[in-house]
Amino acid sequence: MAARLTRFLFLLELATYGPGYAGVAKMKVVEEPNTFGLNNPFLPQTSRLQPKREPSPVSGPVHLFRLSGKCFSLVESMYKYEFCPFHNVTQHEQTFRWNAYSGILGIWHEWEIANNTFRGMWMRDGDSCHSQSRQSKVSLQVELTCGKSNRLAHVSEPSTCVYALTFETPLVCHPHSLLVYPALPMALQQRWDQVEQDLADELITPQGYEKLLRALFEDAGYLKTPEESKSAQQEGGVQGPVFETLESCNKAQKELSKEIKRLKSVLTQHGIPYSNPAETSSSERLGSKTPTDRTTEQLRGNTGLLGNTL
Repeated sequence: MAARLTRFLFLLELATYGPGYAGVAKMKVVEEPNTFGLNNPFLPQTSRLQPKREPSPVSGPVHLFRLSGKCFSLVESMYKYEFCPFHNVTQHEQTFRWNAYSGILGIWHEWEIANNTFRGMWMRDGDSCHSQSRQSKVSLQVELTCGKSNRLAHVSEPSTCVYALTFETPLVCHPHSLLVYPALPMALQQRWDQVEQDLADELITPQGYEKLLRALFEDAGYLKTPEESKSAQQEGGVQGPVFETLESCNKAQKELSKEIKRLKSVLTQHGIPYSNPAETSSSERLGSKTPTDRTTEQLRGNTGLLGNTL
């Protein structure tokens, strides 16, 4: 009925104004896809993300190297998480908002080793995380657990800006599959044997034993030295001033205080309100977790993995 009425009104106007009206009323409709802004979930998102640094080299148990170059995703709530072993972890908001979030939660950094066993993968130097008037880098730990297939099983945020992922894979089902000793080259295995002997002969203390093992894991590429970790963080962010002496630091602090006082005076003269930034408590600062627990028993068994289990 509505279509007939519309056609009748069009013919009536055509008869009233003449054939020229049709040319005036002619309209061209251009169909153009809506991109929903820069973060359209239907467009490849990882190509738009800019990592702050290159991932660390692939390291650890050799049978896990086959995971390199592959990615595994999980959608929880309205976010899609993508874990690419030995590369990075990304997060994408699955909405049609024009400014939907997409970011890097962490870049492959190092292993977490506890009780001389690979316990998880640390992804660090993620995108900036703004919370409670502070800014820090997102970091993330990936726990490897036994499963029937390779899949990203769970994602959580146990503390602000720190995420935890659980990745299931049949590659870690054997009880010896994540032992550190079998993954080491022969030279480092012999070095470890000597450290064990020195501890048994009481030539070194337990603290010295832990320090020597830490250095051994760093030489194997499983852990990063403090200098390497600092270099990686500076590579991805703005470097602050470096002072060689306490005197130069105090001098710079006085000059900065004088400049702040001058700027406050200018704001006051022009009637512009201002407030001091909120202080960040020490409890809010996040530090890296260093495993300390260990047992004296060293398992050095076979990983038990034969052939390609993927």
